[in-house]
Amino acid sequence: MNAATPDVARLVAFFESLTPDGMGQLASLYDSGARFVDPFNDVQGLAAIKGIFRHMFVALDEPRFVVTGQVVQGAQCFLLWDFHFRFKRFDTHTVQTIRGTSHLVFSEAGLVTLHRDYWDAAQELYEKLPLIGGLMRWLKKRANS
Repeated sequence: MNAATPDVARLVAFFESLTPDGMGQLASLYDSGARFVDPFNDVQGLAAIKGIFRHMFVALDEPRFVVTGQVVQGAQCFLLWDFHFRFKRFDTHTVQTIRGTSHLVFSEAGLVTLHRDYWDAAQELYEKLPLIGGLMRWLKKRANS
C-alpha cells in the first residue's frame, strides 16, 4: 500500500466481520485523531469512535455491515453498505436493514482521518419504530401530497 492507494479491501473486511472483540484492529485502520460523523454522532479520537461501535453492539442484536459497492479516488473513498440488525426492545424478531454510504478520507500513511456516514434516519430508522413510525409515515405522506 502507498499513500495514494489506501487499503480499502482491509477496511471492508474489518467492517464486514466487526465484533466487540475486534475493536483492537481499529488502531491499525484509523488515525488516532480521526473524526467520525453520522446522523447521531460527531466524535473525534479512537476511544470515542470505539465507543460508537461498542454502543452499537449493546443497543442492537446481531448488527452487521455488508459492503455493496465502493468508489476509490486517491485518498478518499465511498463505501455503499447495508446495515442489518434486530431491535432489542421493539420488534425483536424482524431483521432490519439500513442502507447508507460512508465517505472516508485517508492520511498519507493510509489511515482513516475522517469517516462520515450518510443515511436517512427518518426513512431507515424512525419509520420502523412503534408510535413515532406512524407519525413519520403520516408526515411523509402529507409532505408529498
